[in-house]
Amino acid sequence: MTIEELEHCIREYGTDIYSFCAYLTGSRQEAEDLYQDTLLKAVECSKTIRTEQNPKGYLLTVAVRIWKNKKRKYAWRKRIADGPAMTEAEALQAADKMQQSAEAQFLRREEAEAVRAAVNRLPQRYRMIVLLYYMEDFSVAQIASVIRIPQGTVKSRLYYARRILEKELEVVLNEKEC
Repeated sequence: MTIEELEHCIREYGTDIYSFCAYLTGSRQEAEDLYQDTLLKAVECSKTIRTEQNPKGYLLTVAVRIWKNKKRKYAWRKRIADGPAMTEAEALQAADKMQQSAEAQFLRREEAEAVRAAVNRLPQRYRMIVLLYYMEDFSVAQIASVIRIPQGTVKSRLYYARRILEKELEVVLNEKEC
């Protein structure tokens, strides 16, 4: 892949990749870092990306692997020096809530926030699959190849994630029906 083709991929899929990174990390700063790391890795490996295959899938795979490595390193460091973790996501959520004006907009955001929060509370192995399946519209086979697990494992994790989300969002869904 040439640099021009890589630039085209970034223009075409950059927003989707950044959005995926934002949902995966739950933090604007971490999402920007992950996005930049993904693009840097893509530049490094630009000769291995094939435009006739799925470049978006390749870039999302790179993002997933970088995120897994960062989480693994963070967990290791936390075990060594157990320090408090800063959450920028909570600050962003508070700022968003203060800016809401109309009641309908407030209710939509509250519902969307409940869904985001429920997804963010999922264990990492479920969250990643839910994000790839629903946000990026990946098939089970594509997810299996990205994460490098069997398709049956993807299906079972998706099933359990749906059950967890259904239980957590039961109140929100019941209010919407009324």
